[in-house]
Amino acid sequence: MNGMRSTLHRRMTVGLGLVAIGALTLAGCAEGGDSGGGTASGGTEGATVRVSGGITGTEADALNQSFEQFTADTGIKVVYTGDKGFEGNIVTKVSGGDAPDIAIVPQPGLLKTLVETGEVKPGNDKVSANVDEYWDAGWKSYGTFDDTFYAAPMLANLKGYVWYSPAKFAEWGVEVPKTFDELMTLTQTIAQKSGGPSWCAGFASEAASGWPGTDWIEDMVLRQSGADVYDKWVANEVKFTDPEIKEAFDAVGKILLDPNYVNAGFGDVQSINSVAFADVAAKVADGTCPMTHQASFLSANFLTVKNAAGETPTIAPDGDVYAFILPGVKEGELAVEGGGEFVAAFSEDEAVQKVTEFMSTPEFADARVKLGGVVSANKGADPSLASSEFLQEAMKVLQDPSTTLRFDASDLMPATVGSGSFWKGMVSWIDGTPTDTVLSDIQAGYDN
Repeated sequence: MNGMRSTLHRRMTVGLGLVAIGALTLAGCAEGGDSGGGTASGGTEGATVRVSGGITGTEADALNQSFEQFTADTGIKVVYTGDKGFEGNIVTKVSGGDAPDIAIVPQPGLLKTLVETGEVKPGNDKVSANVDEYWDAGWKSYGTFDDTFYAAPMLANLKGYVWYSPAKFAEWGVEVPKTFDELMTLTQTIAQKSGGPSWCAGFASEAASGWPGTDWIEDMVLRQSGADVYDKWVANEVKFTDPEIKEAFDAVGKILLDPNYVNAGFGDVQSINSVAFADVAAKVADGTCPMTHQASFLSANFLTVKNAAGETPTIAPDGDVYAFILPGVKEGELAVEGGGEFVAAFSEDEAVQKVTEFMSTPEFADARVKLGGVVSANKGADPSLASSEFLQEAMKVLQDPSTTLRFDASDLMPATVGSGSFWKGMVSWIDGTPTDTVLSDIQAGYDN
């Protein structure tokens, strides 16, 4: 891909968020101990530690596989259970005495709510020392409340990527854009040359539906208004109803609300709300969808689909699919948000604590990264283990000490907004609700 590798090595402003990996549909626990961690009491040999989160499907399988060597070494069995309703269920479960031993929490705002229940245990000294050694300070701050450290980061992702087919770009005679205006010109050109929409998008994610749209808006706030406005927006000093945020909605709307540009392979504009966020990967892989906007974690979804030849697509600059970072307003200005998860323990039992310690080490990061589809910001982890050149480059950016990290805005906002009115507002916006009404409705989430 033209300019991708050199671009990734520039100094970047990265809004931390997340893969995570996000990027990411993280969901709740169907089983687990109470807040005392009863499933893991009575020593460590033969103990079972229950972990819950919203990582599901093949990624959940890989997460369970990541503990195999740990179990062989310690005798502690780790059982991860994913549930797509995690964000909506976990606070109720914890408050009702049905907490898992460990929860993988995708949003600092949700983590804060869990901490406020009084059930989350502070991170122990070994976990704290690992985070100090292997992560930039910003990561630790998102797991710290009222000067008490609670939760270490787990995996990470860079958001703000545009996934595309290098072969199709060559066929159409187009190149990776260097500015947002060039991206809009590219959007028009592809629509003309392909005879169909140039983008596809999917906002459906069960209880978390709408979150992919928040990533679009956050990207544009960073690019159009800068990091200072972004930070003030997170702090509710800049309101959703302020001009800077409406400007971001208007810019994104030039793509997502235009039937000439979406929804390739799926239908009209409103079909965005019925398309599962991960389903866009198959359409990009088989050439049906020219471009889609999604985080680095979408690479994991390409591992489970087939290209036009019926093969697993290769992720490379000259492969079946690749990605460039959504460009800024001016060439060379690069501001990208990202994401990640945090490991919160609800038990002080020895087995549970050993699992949290392991999950904060480079060894855990390496074990999961080499299974494919994900990256880590753990600076002790080996980026060469990532499953594609793209992920290796993304991981180097996350580990680079010159990278400025900021977390995904919606993940930092109070849950009533970030995973509440903001998510719902994006769905309503796609359904045709006027922008001013949507912005007022989202801002009203601060009153709940």
